[in-house]
Amino acid sequence: MVLSVGEVQRVLNCVHSLRYRVCLSTIYACGLRLQEGLHLQLGDIDSERGLLHVRHGKGNKDRYAVSHRRAASARGTNGVPLPKRSLEMLRWYWCSHRHPLWLFPSPHAACRDTPMDESGVQRAFRLARAERGVNKPATVHTLRHSWATHLLEAGVHLRVIQAYLGHASLATTAQYTHLSRNLEGQAIEAVNQVLEALWA
Repeated sequence: MVLSVGEVQRVLNCVHSLRYRVCLSTIYACGLRLQEGLHLQLGDIDSERGLLHVRHGKGNKDRYAVSHRRAASARGTNGVPLPKRSLEMLRWYWCSHRHPLWLFPSPHAACRDTPMDESGVQRAFRLARAERGVNKPATVHTLRHSWATHLLEAGVHLRVIQAYLGHASLATTAQYTHLSRNLEGQAIEAVNQVLEALWA
């Protein structure tokens, strides 16, 4: 299940709560799993290099910031690029709560030392999807799949996407080639060009 770029934009624009909108936007912009996004800490941001350190990913593996150039050949140590616009958004949002540790702290006074609850983020996503009339059975995790597919369609090498996602196997990342409409369209266009040359 993948959302188009336009569908992602429309859904995120319908998330009315600021904390949920920033959280979901960050999850999409960095290709994160829900728990990875919720557990982001201030120290995880390398603002000078525009990179993100993801703690305790799947399999309890960390994804450390590495350069885009090294990401294609990185093994076991993966970096996550942090777009400039996302960094600005996170700085602006942090000023609304100024928590000393969490980027997305719980809004409840009794739980201030913990991150936001995942159920609230999931509910906000479902409500926004319904409001925009996006009928695909998308979940928060769909944002991660969509991000990877959008990178592939933009021409980012599959090995680089593998490193960003923290996949141990390229076969796991290769699933996105089946989800990419642009690549399928490019293949069909290439075949059409060959046939046109044959029948000219």
